[in-house]
Amino acid sequence: MSLFGTLRTPRNLVFGTGQRDALAGYAASLGRRALIVTDERLGADPEFLRLVEAVRQAGVEARVFDGTIAELPIECIAAAVQAGKAMDADLVIGIGGGSCLDAAKVAALLLAHGGRIQDYYGEFKVPGPVLPLILMPTTSGTGSEVTPVAVVTDPDRAVKVGIASPHLICHTAICDPELTWSCPRGLTAVSGADALTHAIEAYTTIRRQPTGTIVHDHVFLGKNALSDHYALLAIGHIAASLKRACDNGGDSEARERMMLGATAAGLAFGTAGTAAAHAIQYPIGALTHTPHGAGVAVMMPYVMEFNRSHCETELAEIGQAMGLDGAGRTITEQAGDTIDAVEQLFAAIGIPKTIADLGVVSSQLPQIAEQAMGAARLIKNNPRPIELDTMATLVAAAFSGDRASLRPSRTDRKAN
Repeated sequence: MSLFGTLRTPRNLVFGTGQRDALAGYAASLGRRALIVTDERLGADPEFLRLVEAVRQAGVEARVFDGTIAELPIECIAAAVQAGKAMDADLVIGIGGGSCLDAAKVAALLLAHGGRIQDYYGEFKVPGPVLPLILMPTTSGTGSEVTPVAVVTDPDRAVKVGIASPHLICHTAICDPELTWSCPRGLTAVSGADALTHAIEAYTTIRRQPTGTIVHDHVFLGKNALSDHYALLAIGHIAASLKRACDNGGDSEARERMMLGATAAGLAFGTAGTAAAHAIQYPIGALTHTPHGAGVAVMMPYVMEFNRSHCETELAEIGQAMGLDGAGRTITEQAGDTIDAVEQLFAAIGIPKTIADLGVVSSQLPQIAEQAMGAARLIKNNPRPIELDTMATLVAAAFSGDRASLRPSRTDRKAN
């Protein structure tokens, strides 16, 4: 297959300690009336208020909407849109965790194009550019500051639903690691585990034949040379710094590497996409009301084992990026070592071992398998094809903790 790569990125991506002070200048260049989307906790933070005042001092009228709620029910987005309409906003700024950034994306979409949120569910439903967006994350996790997707909770649907369009990629992303220093250990762990999962899934997604229309046929078009670069960059930084950041939130180097890793993971999966671990988390999250990052992290070792026969070489390369010594080990052995290392890292930061530990009960397993299959944009990205029966096997293994049951026989192993 010929060398092929694609990236969809913000026009400006600014990373580094202290770079939050670039916000006012970018805001002044993009609009005159800014809706600033955040949550209640951050809305009262002195540093946040200083940034808002800097935007105002730059000549931009600023109205703060601090009603973002975790998991992003569509009602809170509707309230943000009303706030934006009331001031005739021509710019949207999102500051906070992934829910705040996704709320800002959807608000910018609805302020530009109107209609209902439900009109845009799925891929390529956004008809054109949204209002100019500036996004500034305060966690090292979702990568939403650089991705073309926003995920919301719709009360009429059993699981979360996504809006995926290149038009949702922000104009400017500002990533300042100092904004993550106040993250408690638990949030640092689940958001960091989410980021590592993004990178692993992006690196192991299906590799599609690069037709001349592939970039128009898929928002998430599978692994490629450019997404692979950012996935490995992310894996290296996150594997080296996640436990350190959890153990000592004041470790500035670990915080820097975590944020760089999370953003790089966003660049990787924002083009390549994610796969089965994310598909399964959606019904698990809806049933257990546990954090997204915890759900995908619990699933990741099982999904890696399930997919192993179709991406052994990639799993071995992930292990190398994590710093594992593969000398004298076969590719098959290295792939197994990588899965073990991911499982051990997640255990070390407090990620549960099974979906039963998240609160799933055995009677819910058929529902989880069926609803996970409904996430078509994710299922089609998985390197190993999945049908309902194999999905049920994967979910059952993650419930019982029996990773070994997912290992293929020699006759089933696909050469890489």
